[in-house]
Amino acid sequence: MPRFIKDNRFVRGLYFLYKSYFCPGRASFGGIAENVIITPPYSFSNPKNIFIGENVGIGPRCTILATNAKCIIKGNTAIAGDMTIVTGNHALEIGKFITDFNESNKPKGLDKDVVIEKDVWIGSRVTVLSGVTIGRGCVLAAGAVVNKSCPPYAIVGGVPAKVIKFRLTIDQILEHESILYPVEERFLRSELVDIFNQYAK
Repeated sequence: MPRFIKDNRFVRGLYFLYKSYFCPGRASFGGIAENVIITPPYSFSNPKNIFIGENVGIGPRCTILATNAKCIIKGNTAIAGDMTIVTGNHALEIGKFITDFNESNKPKGLDKDVVIEKDVWIGSRVTVLSGVTIGRGCVLAAGAVVNKSCPPYAIVGGVPAKVIKFRLTIDQILEHESILYPVEERFLRSELVDIFNQYAK
């Protein structure tokens, strides 16, 4: 810490306020790469359940609620402002108010991991709910509420979110992946054909 901060109580207080609320300590995360950029302000609950890979940028006013399940952002992903990720679910039980439950007494298994694969673009004000996996190369349109997993390279939007189309053709995906990924990590043509056929209109 610079000497002028140590010597001035007011400046020191502002410094610690800034560090506490706008600069997440790397040690508090489950895992975070060196080149991650998080733009304040933000709200991350239980950061030990948050894992962020290389070359991820997170815009301002984003919220990640990862109380009892993990949020995993694998890398090379751009996230616009006002995104919300929620790994938890509320408990509903006959004879009990919803307010009778808290994180310590609600039934196990309600909270589920959220996984965001590589090369994803998440637009402004997107909400990603518990148990969702966002496939590699996806684009989530602004304002989408994503409550189901998304196939790779899909453009997804709406409330609830649905696959609108694929952002690349199969040949373009194969070329794209041949440049960016080792052979063992690339999709096969047959896998992509099956995925495209599942979402053909």
